[in-house]
Amino acid sequence: MTATATATSPLSLSRTTATAARVLRQLHHDPRTIALLLLVPVLMITLLRYVFDGAPGTFDSIGASLLGIFPLITMFLVTSIATLRERTSGTLERLLALPLGKGDLIAGYALAFGAVAVVQSVLATAVSVRLLGLDVTGSPWLLLLVALLDALLGTALGLFVSAFAASEFQAVQFMPAVIFPQLLLCGLFVPRDRMHPVLEAISNVLPMSYAVDGMDQVVRHSDLTGAFLRDVAVVAGSALLVLCLGVVTLRRRTP
Repeated sequence: MTATATATSPLSLSRTTATAARVLRQLHHDPRTIALLLLVPVLMITLLRYVFDGAPGTFDSIGASLLGIFPLITMFLVTSIATLRERTSGTLERLLALPLGKGDLIAGYALAFGAVAVVQSVLATAVSVRLLGLDVTGSPWLLLLVALLDALLGTALGLFVSAFAASEFQAVQFMPAVIFPQLLLCGLFVPRDRMHPVLEAISNVLPMSYAVDGMDQVVRHSDLTGAFLRDVAVVAGSALLVLCLGVVTLRRRTP
């Protein structure tokens, strides 16, 4: 079997885990990136708590939503820049010349950053609930689930948009185009049913809207609701869809 045939074979667990291990080793030697991924969401949530120190009810109403939004943003930034750096440095081209398919590479990145997302989400959720007093009616584990799915969605979006950037600066420029519209239309600032009908219709197809709705379901209800299960399914499905698009659009090198 030739190297090309091997590279285009179905996903391989060994190749995927090897890729994930390589990415995690690189992160281990980059303390600034680790700090960005693990500490920035916690610091932002803490800052928000004391911004609303005189109105704890306000923190309770939006803190859970931001618990999912902050990890999504940080994972998007780090993943898009890291993947682009692989391509511009020639590392990606050398890797894909080996018996390593695009699917293995994307899955390996998703697995590595997914592991980081687990730690990130656990830290942010634990600090918010245990130390900052975020009042949650439902289970904190459900908050953790949505936060983790949001972080994985940010990872998937970062992998996807990196294919369209020619430099790290351009990768960062995608943030206003990909993240900011979702942030404005997700219902964090104004309930979605009170928006202009056109904007409400757009918000209905944006995954961040369902992430915020899912967090709201946990804050308001003690039991699992059908709306929560729908929200989780939409966020998870969106992450999977974007990962598949990332496999299709991944390029060996930057023109």
